[in-house]
Amino acid sequence: MNKLPLIIRREYLAKVRNKSFVIMTFLSPILMVGMILLIAYLTKLNDNEKRVISVLNESDYFSNSFLTTDTTSFVSFRDLSLEEAKDSTLNMGYYGLIYLPNESNLEKVAKRSFFYSKESPSTSVLEKLERLFKDRLRRERLRELGISAEQYSEMDSSYEINIATFSGQQNLKGINEIKAIIGGGFGYLIMMFIIIYGGFVMRSVIEEKTSRIIEVIISSVKPFQLMLGKIIGTSLAGITQFGIWIVSGTLLLVIAMTIFDIDPATISGGGLNPTGVNSGIPSADTTIQLYAQELFDIPWVMLITFFLIYFILGYLIYSSIYAAIGAAVDNETDTQQFIFPIILPLMLAIYVGFFSVFSNPHGPIAVGFSLFPLTSPIVMLMRLPGGIGEGGVPLWQLISSILILIATFIGIVWLAAKIYRVGILMYGKKPSYKELFKWLKY
Repeated sequence: MNKLPLIIRREYLAKVRNKSFVIMTFLSPILMVGMILLIAYLTKLNDNEKRVISVLNESDYFSNSFLTTDTTSFVSFRDLSLEEAKDSTLNMGYYGLIYLPNESNLEKVAKRSFFYSKESPSTSVLEKLERLFKDRLRRERLRELGISAEQYSEMDSSYEINIATFSGQQNLKGINEIKAIIGGGFGYLIMMFIIIYGGFVMRSVIEEKTSRIIEVIISSVKPFQLMLGKIIGTSLAGITQFGIWIVSGTLLLVIAMTIFDIDPATISGGGLNPTGVNSGIPSADTTIQLYAQELFDIPWVMLITFFLIYFILGYLIYSSIYAAIGAAVDNETDTQQFIFPIILPLMLAIYVGFFSVFSNPHGPIAVGFSLFPLTSPIVMLMRLPGGIGEGGVPLWQLISSILILIATFIGIVWLAAKIYRVGILMYGKKPSYKELFKWLKY
């Protein structure tokens, strides 16, 4: 009689009935939402801080250049010496003092100007001040060459080249990066799930081995069935917990943002900047609509479907390795020498995947990592938001990636079962890589 369904049911119920599992299932969404709200509050609090900078301008230049903004206020000092201005700035608790000496021309004024502060000033503040000086110097130099202010404004206007597909459809700057981030989010979920629930499988095996319960179990169950049952049962418990987290976390976040009237842009840093960098995208309504349409046109059903496929195959591969490690050792401390080689491909997939997919989703590095079975569940998901076929992932690469994953899973399960069969009854000996290799020959 096939006892695999009984083992799966036992492992699943043992996990979901565990008190810590139940507590973390319902407590984790609350903690996550609370952390998001805290970040939003701290971001809002940080944005409300307004710096006050005093200005001592002894020159004939920059008289109307220091304008108050939402984050910075400028206070002008008159009829004071430099030392008196420094003392006044310190006593009033201002952020700093800009000093412009009296010189015969603008070049000398800019060269001898100073920004005084109690501590090292913020880079963003310095960049704004330097940009102001640079702009004023450029205008003055061009004026000396006979360029008027109107001509300068026309010359200094920004430029963005129009981009479109060969069919005439408008392209958008940064859309590939947005899609890679979306795919990377799915890949990151897979990585975290593998690390967390793969560890559950390993600890479960270690607990049964050290308590000697395993000796009773394998008297009536084949080691391969026991290992596979643990993997599937634990993964089902993890999917249950993960599903509850997604649903309850989303509901809590929506409710909390409605109650506290939090703008979602506050959490992401504010402003329309999909790529997280200064992309130079115009803020026109038509452009916003184009970005919204691009996000809507992402094949979400296809993406979620392949997320589940890659998630299942990736988890089965790694959890088989975790189960083999758990069978090979006597305690969790001995697993440290084996854990890093498992996590390394996952970390490599995240970092190399981001760099390669961002720059060229169809380049050799991106393609290679999306076919290599230990990294493909993450890297391929970074490429899939671009679609399948023309302009997206070629169909042959997608099919090849899945077939390679299936073949790898069968091979790793077969090898892991050999280690599991021998190691599950081994006690009192710390295994080495050499020992594990010997077990594969039995």
